[in-house]
Amino acid sequence: MQTIGYDRFQDIRDAVRALCAEFPDEYHRKIDEQRGYPEEFVEALTRAGWMAALIPEEYGGSGLGLTEATVIMEEINRAGGNSGACHGQMYNMNTLIRHGSAEQRQTYLPRIATGELRLQSMGVTEPTTGTDTTKIKTTAIRKGDRYVINGQKVWISRVQHSDLMILLARTTPLAEVKKKSEGLSIFIVDIREAMKSGMTVRPIPNMVNHETNELFFDNLEIPAGNLIGEEGQGFKYILTGLNAERTLIAAECIGDGYWFIDRVTKYVSERNVFGRPIGQNQGVQFPIAESFIEVEAANLMRYEAARLYDAHQPCGAQANMAKYLAAKASWEAANACLQFHGGFGFACEYDVERKFRETRLYQVAPISTNLILSYVAEHVLGLPRSF
Repeated sequence: MQTIGYDRFQDIRDAVRALCAEFPDEYHRKIDEQRGYPEEFVEALTRAGWMAALIPEEYGGSGLGLTEATVIMEEINRAGGNSGACHGQMYNMNTLIRHGSAEQRQTYLPRIATGELRLQSMGVTEPTTGTDTTKIKTTAIRKGDRYVINGQKVWISRVQHSDLMILLARTTPLAEVKKKSEGLSIFIVDIREAMKSGMTVRPIPNMVNHETNELFFDNLEIPAGNLIGEEGQGFKYILTGLNAERTLIAAECIGDGYWFIDRVTKYVSERNVFGRPIGQNQGVQFPIAESFIEVEAANLMRYEAARLYDAHQPCGAQANMAKYLAAKASWEAANACLQFHGGFGFACEYDVERKFRETRLYQVAPISTNLILSYVAEHVLGLPRSF
């Protein structure tokens, strides 16, 4: 199946596909059954340099852009894997690269590039605020050469398989700032050290094999040198990671969409009922064709969002729209794939049900479709703020 952009970055696509071929459906199926972490797969990606794609060459990385990173994530999902196990390193990386000090970059980036350290987690969401990020209650109070952190986070992923986390906390009370987006700061946290001295991790079992957690901070002390950028400017900095995250997730959904379309097209061409392939029926053809059209359209918006991001231009609207379109398209493709596999779509051995569960997540996270619509209504169309 020839698709939009397939011939772009063909060397990257070929290399990632070759690596993914070493980890077939059976591997990912077994990991899912065990609710495990694809350690061998992530290690292989790291050894091949893909997890250091965004790190500048001077620090041992490849110096690629977000556009190339989205291609890597797309190909992992298109091959039947789940980039959710490792995409955090991609969207967190530019937060550190663009806003970290020279000392921080030198301290962390070479070790991340080699795989000695993993930067897979970002601590933003809280139980009582959700995506109302400016209202977070976790605080970081400066005391001498340390910050003391208290509060709670939820839905923080890959903490158990990461060494470092980007953490957003309020350093100036909301009542004392002119704009609610001020007074927030971001820090880099050594997860292993934090778990010894004030951070508690509580895993959240969930529908998908996605390691995610609730975090509790009780007088956690971290060095003042772990502050990234200027104190109070963290909300602006964290958008670097959030826009990258949404663009990457869009690419992953596109990879999922193509996976579903590839699988269902093959299946309905071979499955014979009433003396003919079921794919000969327009009632089967049309939902598949419609899903393919929607994935292709989302693909174009993905490339536009990534292009703007790499050019350091505003891309919030494009990143949000790419995520919305891609998540919707992959979900429709998933429904068509499951429906036309019939009962076999529910059988684990076909992998459709696993990918069906995985792609459903992106209607909800990392930002729900309704909030994307609100963003576009307010910031693009100029309609009154609804909340």
